[in-house]
Amino acid sequence: GDSVYLLGGHTLASDSRPPRLFRLRVELLLGSPKLSCEVLDNGLSITSAIATRLGSGHEYVILGGYQADQQKQLQCCSVVLDETGIRIDPREAPPWSGEICSSRVWFGGSLGKGGALLAVPAEGYPAPADAFYLYQVNFEQEGGGGEDIMQGYSQESTDMEDSTPLEDSEELYFGRDPHELEMLASDGEGDTYNEDDEEDESQTGYWIRCCANCQVDVNAWEPFYSTELTRPAMIFCSQGDGGHWVHAQCME
Repeated sequence: GDSVYLLGGHTLASDSRPPRLFRLRVELLLGSPKLSCEVLDNGLSITSAIATRLGSGHEYVILGGYQADQQKQLQCCSVVLDETGIRIDPREAPPWSGEICSSRVWFGGSLGKGGALLAVPAEGYPAPADAFYLYQVNFEQEGGGGEDIMQGYSQESTDMEDSTPLEDSEELYFGRDPHELEMLASDGEGDTYNEDDEEDESQTGYWIRCCANCQVDVNAWEPFYSTELTRPAMIFCSQGDGGHWVHAQCME
């Protein structure tokens, strides 16, 4: 049969990340498939991590993610799958930069072939809007004679025309009307900046009072979820006439 391993996870009831590892096994028997689940005792306490594959075999590196709310998991692990099962061992992490170590949040994804892309929000006073430090991490198979390296990049521009398109991704626009999206996709007509067109974000957009029990205060807001960066996450609620946007932390 074939097996799928589920590593880590977040338990909402206790707000914890227990060191879990599940194995789902599928056996293709005559008539119908058989599915079984086994709880293993060598899991990791981690969420939102990145798995990148080394070489052509079943060897992976686990990096990134969180071991607690806004507490990054700076250690890396090596995961090997073979006929006997799964083996997880600690692996020396690359030399993280000061920006990575001091940042409360980070995110990224696998680039394949032992590579991964990490991003942390740029900090400063005043903090630049929607600017990030980007890092490419490359791992070598142990015993291969190479070294794990990390390269740093900075995002200087947030202009959509200056950004390289991301493949297999989806951009989400919160609180925008359809005609605004059409304007973004236009040939650039009317893109001259006009300060009078700016809206007060304390009254509109992400900082609205979304419901009677709204918990978001623009003057005292801090990230509630690890995926929030410079503004609160919002979810579209279909209740009422036409629906409305609600802050994720205010959802019942």
